[in-house]
Amino acid sequence: MSEAATETRSVVVEREFPFPPEKLWRALTQPHLIEAWLMKNDFTPVVGHRFNLRGDWGGVFDCEVLAIEPHRTLSYTWDFAHEDPAYNLRSVVTFTLTPTGSGTRLRMEQTGFRPEQKQAFGGAKAGWHQFLDKLAEVLARPD
Repeated sequence: MSEAATETRSVVVEREFPFPPEKLWRALTQPHLIEAWLMKNDFTPVVGHRFNLRGDWGGVFDCEVLAIEPHRTLSYTWDFAHEDPAYNLRSVVTFTLTPTGSGTRLRMEQTGFRPEQKQAFGGAKAGWHQFLDKLAEVLARPD
């Protein structure tokens, strides 16, 4: 396999929220809050836990928790199996929270897009901006 065949691309979205890391962490790790901004799920914040994210459009992402550092880092696989192997996606999503003077900077990185997966890459780029807009709405609600 040539080096070019193993090259992958990443989607990175960074956003600052006027809330402490603890509040963002809850929204990233509590299933009812994840559903409010991302998708239906059976997430548990335990390394090795396998879960699904289920989109309203019927798609299912198979995920496994890879790393957890409370209030700092959350990482999990984000895989999509398709009948056409060209559309199979094996990726990793990592959320990194950094406290700032006025809240928290959230960095979301999804790695693993193959060069030919232009549609998936473009969809993820647009999708993560929409998801983080919804996350902002969820965070703004009173506790």
